[in-house]
Amino acid sequence: MRAPEARLHERAIAGAPSSLNDASRRAGLDRATAGGEPIDVLVIGGGITGAGVALDAASRGLRTVLLEANDLAAGTSGVSSKLVHGGLRYLAKGDIAMAWESAVERKHLMTTIAPHLVRPLRFLIPNGEPGLAGRAGFALSAAGVGLADVLRRASGLSSTRLPGPRPVGRDGVLALSPAHRRDHLRGGLVYWDGQVEDDARLVLAVARTAASLGAGIIRDCRVTAASADRVSFRDERTGESGEIRAGIVINATGVWAGDLEPSITVTPSRGSHLVLDAARVGRPLAAVTMPVPGAFGRFLFALPQANGAVYFGLTDE
Repeated sequence: MRAPEARLHERAIAGAPSSLNDASRRAGLDRATAGGEPIDVLVIGGGITGAGVALDAASRGLRTVLLEANDLAAGTSGVSSKLVHGGLRYLAKGDIAMAWESAVERKHLMTTIAPHLVRPLRFLIPNGEPGLAGRAGFALSAAGVGLADVLRRASGLSSTRLPGPRPVGRDGVLALSPAHRRDHLRGGLVYWDGQVEDDARLVLAVARTAASLGAGIIRDCRVTAASADRVSFRDERTGESGEIRAGIVINATGVWAGDLEPSITVTPSRGSHLVLDAARVGRPLAAVTMPVPGAFGRFLFALPQANGAVYFGLTDE
């Protein structure tokens, strides 16, 4: 078998197409089942994790195939909050390592991987809850934002790409969030984070890049059984079944991982959200976030979307 570097060089010269269409799907499936040169890495799941794994493997010259039961980003990766955040929630829980990882990944996404898809998003923390608890909550949030900005600067993400935090007065809060309650309002703090314009489009861009490096991206192909080195599949378009062997099989199906491996126990994140027309809440110009009273590390947010909606709620755990 040729070395991975040699195969990668050959694909680069050939200029593997990045198109993901019926022809590339059929070609990829035929190559995977032909019984010729073995597959090095087989990825199950076409969300952002699966697409990212396929890209990483293909970029190293490994013969890579990705199988997705439906369409790319058909699950969680296509219905996310679209935040590319710097880990403020993790800081609130004391998880500095995860916050740092988030800040570094955000930097790469906004400067190298997908600067055309990720834009700065302004956040507003109002200072308006009455009493000592409200003032303490705002002070803790401001301290967290300050630490998050230290991580932003340490990651190498410049303030021209993502501005640093700044205080705003009462009028500034109302300009950004017209429907905000006015009694007790004293001002607030503005900070910036990242938001991907279209999460499914980001997945597609990563998958197409993997395809350009030789990965087979095969949609509508459901894995019915999997082990460490092989999978059984069913072509959802034709009903045909088959088997693919690989050096390693990676289960990147997220909350569905336990469907293929009963020993895996998955606890999904739990969230409660309302989807509102932006006009009902004054068409906010910033994402509004506030700490939940009496619950350290939990935040309530109103998150504007490009389609004129506002997500209102929180993710508990």
